[in-house]
Amino acid sequence: MLVSESRPTFDAGSAEPEAIKAIPLRRPGRWIAAIVVVVLVALFIYGAATNKAYGWDTYAKYLFDKRISAAAWVTLQLTVLAMVIAIVLGVVLAVMRLSPNPVLRSAAWAYLWLFRGTPVYVQLVFWGLFPSLYKSIDLGIPFGPQFAHFDIQTLSAAFTFAMIGLGLNESAYMAEIVRAGINSVGEGQSEASTALGMSWSQTIRRTVLPQAMRVIIPPTGNELISMLKTTSLVTAVPLSTELYGVARDISGTNFQPIPLLLVAMTWYLAITSILMVGQFYLERYFSKGASRKLTTKQLEALAKAQGLGAPQTGGGAV
Repeated sequence: MLVSESRPTFDAGSAEPEAIKAIPLRRPGRWIAAIVVVVLVALFIYGAATNKAYGWDTYAKYLFDKRISAAAWVTLQLTVLAMVIAIVLGVVLAVMRLSPNPVLRSAAWAYLWLFRGTPVYVQLVFWGLFPSLYKSIDLGIPFGPQFAHFDIQTLSAAFTFAMIGLGLNESAYMAEIVRAGINSVGEGQSEASTALGMSWSQTIRRTVLPQAMRVIIPPTGNELISMLKTTSLVTAVPLSTELYGVARDISGTNFQPIPLLLVAMTWYLAITSILMVGQFYLERYFSKGASRKLTTKQLEALAKAQGLGAPQTGGGAV
């Protein structure tokens, strides 16, 4: 907010009024709050840096330890693979929820009810006990030919079931995100596709989903980051080769849990930062056409085409 020092005066011999000298309002409260925040942050940093209980020497020793970096790679693999399962299955479930077939709608609703209504830690414990329930899985016709045989006991059970458990749980949330994105597309788009002779499935795949990506991408990026942090719960499977599990095992041998927790937090923050950068560029790619800035040349060409003459210099938003 600006406060004028004096009223503008007009000179009869001048075509323009005298310029207003504007003085910005002073806001001491904002500066005081900013100073308080800076002082508190500085005090915390100084206190943490001088506190020997943090074990900064141990932190520096294990920050780039081969076991920690290998565990970070396992965590990243687990995150990406589980998220791929969640996205693919989430799209299928969202389409089923919107399907005119009542059986598909009911099956999708029951799936979401089950996986959203139970804690992810409990689900991971169940998947850890899955080899105790089934020794092998045979796919085929009862009393007929078998198409596939899976020996559960020979699988890399911990990693595989942790990935499946995380993916199935996350797919229930991704289904709602995709469904919200599909519902954000105007009905006119579906009507136009139907008028062109497309079936319902073709309309979803070719018309609705590509336009819904602008709404789907931001929450999907958030879910990916959340998935990265949720991998710390796979100790319930049990899987101890991921980042938190390895840091916990190391701290169990040197009896210094605080610096090892700081090491794990640093790696989580580093991976999260990379994922946030990727999310930013992905959002910008899919938001093309929603709003854009026009350069001076584009504005001049647009004005010339409309017969309005050359506009003032400077870009503008359309």
